[in-house]
Amino acid sequence: MVSATALVVSNMIGTGIFTSSGFLAGDLGSPALLLWIWVAGALCALCGAFCYAELGINMPSSGGEYVYLTQAFGPTWGFISGWVSFFAGFSAPIAAASLAFSDYVARFFPEVGQKNSRVLFGSGDYTVSFGGAQLLACALVLMFSVINILGVQRVARLQNVLTGAKVLIMASFIVLGLLVGTGDTAHFSMNAVRTSATSLPAQFAISLFWIYVAYSGWNAATYVAEELRQPSRTLPMALTVGTALVAVLYLLLNFIFIYAAPLEDMKGVLAVGALAATRLFGTEVGGIFSALMALSLMSTVNAMVTIGPRVYYAMAKNGAFLAAAANVHPKWRTPIAAILAQAVCTMLMTLTPFPQLVIYIGFTLNVFAVMSVASLFLFRRRPGWQKLRVVSFAYPFIPALFILVGVWMIYQGLQLKPYVSLATVITLATGALVYHFRLRPRETSVPPAPRVETY
Repeated sequence: MVSATALVVSNMIGTGIFTSSGFLAGDLGSPALLLWIWVAGALCALCGAFCYAELGINMPSSGGEYVYLTQAFGPTWGFISGWVSFFAGFSAPIAAASLAFSDYVARFFPEVGQKNSRVLFGSGDYTVSFGGAQLLACALVLMFSVINILGVQRVARLQNVLTGAKVLIMASFIVLGLLVGTGDTAHFSMNAVRTSATSLPAQFAISLFWIYVAYSGWNAATYVAEELRQPSRTLPMALTVGTALVAVLYLLLNFIFIYAAPLEDMKGVLAVGALAATRLFGTEVGGIFSALMALSLMSTVNAMVTIGPRVYYAMAKNGAFLAAAANVHPKWRTPIAAILAQAVCTMLMTLTPFPQLVIYIGFTLNVFAVMSVASLFLFRRRPGWQKLRVVSFAYPFIPALFILVGVWMIYQGLQLKPYVSLATVITLATGALVYHFRLRPRETSVPPAPRVETY
């Protein structure tokens, strides 16, 4: 169980916690609301984890949403889930993490900050920007993509070092911030002038997309369910314990952020960790922590650059994704086409402003999480279905709560973020078209669930 829990924790801790709070400060304007939205996100993540655990113990084949949606709604939705993983599950999050890395580096080299990027065209929620931030982000993506092409063993060793460093950095930041940081508890009673004119209830739903991205990864263990020992016991515990641990860590970090600086100073700051570190420890020590947080974001980029092509490869091997994703280089034994395609897509996505990129990720992934949890209502009618006790308690409260919150977020997103919603619709529609014209004519049966393989 320890390894599965570690997988959940390492997948959850990423870009969101290092970047979201500055934007949430301006949107919500209240320290209490800022903390409560992280609690609300944790509760939703736990509800989702419980439901995914029940799905996982009944269908322990590796693949996660691909398996559940294929069995519940047919192979078209199974393929689209993989298609969405390529864009919103990996390429867009890699782009977001890389842009966040640029802003943390901007603490030392201001020219690579996103605020210095030039808008090429567009306005409002739809703009395309380019500058030093995008160049540095693309260079980071290219570096890790090349390392991945040259061999998975190099990547594994590198990731172990980076992941260990990330956990140590965050723990040290919390402990030192509480013990020796020069913060002020008065900040918790100081509101900020909101930057959003949207009503608070509607804004809370939109802001949950930021939280959703920060907590994404709570379902990580379901992707390797087939490889777990005693999945009926291990999977629920790993998902629950991992999600709870990250929730506590996120709340502590946000407590430190507010303790370090009032919300008014945090508003719109992407590298909120760098701001907090400087306020708590001074310029020199703050600079050290900023550099270490940039290193943590490198860990996130490397992990996703590594995992993404592995998912496409496994699906393509079973006829559930584009065949090119299964091509393996004869010397390096890596899926070079999948790695390069992901790298190119990621680099193009760095041209999108960070806030819109995050909401696109949260909106799109939320759709599939809602569909996966909704499939429980179909599967529970099947004879022999193994029901998890925590989900059965007050059933259907837990899945219904997750679905209702998810639908509420989708509704508000359609109303208030039409361009981002349109990008999600286009992603889904193109996936359906690719499946229909490239894969469906050759299909004679529902493809088997993919098994995660080593390159």
